[in-house]
Amino acid sequence: MRIQALGVIDDAVVELSPGFTAVTGETGAGKTMVVTSLGLLLGGRADPALVRTGAGRAVVEGRISLDAASPAAVRAAEAGAELDEGALLVSRTVSAEGRSRAHVGGRSVPVGLLAELGEDLIAVHGQTDQQRLLKPSRQRGALDRYAGAAVSKPLERYQQAFRRLREVAATLEELTTRARERAQEADLLRFGLEEVAAAEPLPGEDAELAAEAERLGHADALSSSATLAHGALAGDPAEPDSVDAGTLVAQARRALDAVRAHDPRLAALADRLDEVGYLLADVAADLAGYADGLDADPVRLAAVEERRSVLSHLVRKYGAPEPGAAGDDAQGSGTTAVLRWAEDAAARLAELEGDDDRIGELAAEREALRAELSALAAEVSAARHAAAGRFAEAVTAELTELAMPHARVTFAIAQTDADAGDGLEVGGRTVAYGPHGVDEVEVLLAPHPGAPPRPIAKGASGGELSRVMLAVEVVFAGADPVPTYLFDEVDAGVGGKAAVEIGRRLAKLAESAQVVVVTHLPQVAAFADRHLVVEKTSDGTVTRSGVKTLDDAERVRELSRMLAGLEDSELGRAHAEELLAAARAPRRPDRAAS
Repeated sequence: MRIQALGVIDDAVVELSPGFTAVTGETGAGKTMVVTSLGLLLGGRADPALVRTGAGRAVVEGRISLDAASPAAVRAAEAGAELDEGALLVSRTVSAEGRSRAHVGGRSVPVGLLAELGEDLIAVHGQTDQQRLLKPSRQRGALDRYAGAAVSKPLERYQQAFRRLREVAATLEELTTRARERAQEADLLRFGLEEVAAAEPLPGEDAELAAEAERLGHADALSSSATLAHGALAGDPAEPDSVDAGTLVAQARRALDAVRAHDPRLAALADRLDEVGYLLADVAADLAGYADGLDADPVRLAAVEERRSVLSHLVRKYGAPEPGAAGDDAQGSGTTAVLRWAEDAAARLAELEGDDDRIGELAAEREALRAELSALAAEVSAARHAAAGRFAEAVTAELTELAMPHARVTFAIAQTDADAGDGLEVGGRTVAYGPHGVDEVEVLLAPHPGAPPRPIAKGASGGELSRVMLAVEVVFAGADPVPTYLFDEVDAGVGGKAAVEIGRRLAKLAESAQVVVVTHLPQVAAFADRHLVVEKTSDGTVTRSGVKTLDDAERVRELSRMLAGLEDSELGRAHAEELLAAARAPRRPDRAAS
């Protein structure tokens, strides 16, 4: 990794070798920034406070060696990333304003992809992970992870059925508690549909009737005006000497026809007058027909007004647009809107009237789901019990190697009784259930013979908890391996022989995976294949940290500092050399070099 402008680190390169790498240094030198950098590369939260004061951004770049067929490489390839000579190049940038960018294999990618890759690449454990391990839910998750497919497959089906049961129960609750409201709504819809059906409105009928009412109400005036207009255009037979528009236009046309041969322009005007004459004759004929067909019919007018009243009542109740409606919701008015309401109301009424049938169907589905959940919960619980024995035995064996030879780890798996109807029938009992089944899982620790098993939150000291944590991870390494493990001071609170055994177990874990440990314990660091020290210097204005790989002599000095607080102490150096010799003695020759 290359780290730039992150916390106290100005610019540093960290090369993590295969096997076991220990990272040490003075308190505050920036060891945690190494862990933070790796977290950022693998999708961790981008905190702008991490950006070094005065810098515009922090950058972490990593080169990860991968097998092209590994899940992480396949996932990266699906995102368009490419391997560079068997390595995946990953970078993360965090600006001082809080913006974050990620790149994988030369492609800009969402930060979420880094997190997905991280799940296949590394298991990170720190002191906060120890606190999470104290929670029963985390302990149940650890057991399920160890059990593998025996739990995960039935649990997946259980959770699908559980989610569906929640949906069915919520729908049933709504249908039954709102039964009265829904019945009232159905009655109102039914009444409205009966009103509309009795009136039998037609689309646009109200507008047509309004126009007809207007015409009938002014029939006399309309007839008189049409007759006068007809006389002005075609003449009045009762007055032969009257002058009308048709006669005048005919006279004008004849005057032009007499001389049209002398000028084409005048001939064109004569033709236009001829057209005017025809048009006047047509209009006069239409006016005559209109006047003859217009009849003041009081009976028809009364019928029209009565029909309009009926339709107006429907429009006010069912055809008015919703307040603030716009676009498609505001389209249509009058009887058209009424008919649209009736169509929607009929569909809603059919839905409401089908509620009784639906309630019966949902109730039957609920019972079937509960039966399915009971069977799946029993299967998950049996698989957990089977895995718990193996898991506890394996962790207990690891604790023996971690200087806790008399400690015993067990799992308490129990169920809580529930009232009938509120629980599931499992093993002849009605027990409470949730999204993860019916089991309450808790890890118990008996640290020495005669001590009763107690929850690790109460029965383990800080040092013992660290060793339990490491034992769990070593067991996981065989059950669900990942390429890299990162431990951030998980050896806090231990020392002496226990610290030596922790170093030994980490070295064993490093035989099958890459292990990176941030530690304050020289007994742990002595077992490392590579020893990195984070050094801090100050020029009075800017603090800079670098990461240095130690050779044998430098390693002795660093272990001496960690042991005695004095780099040049003869006793400290002698003790450091003894530690290194003891750590190398039982290990394979090809892993003896630092």
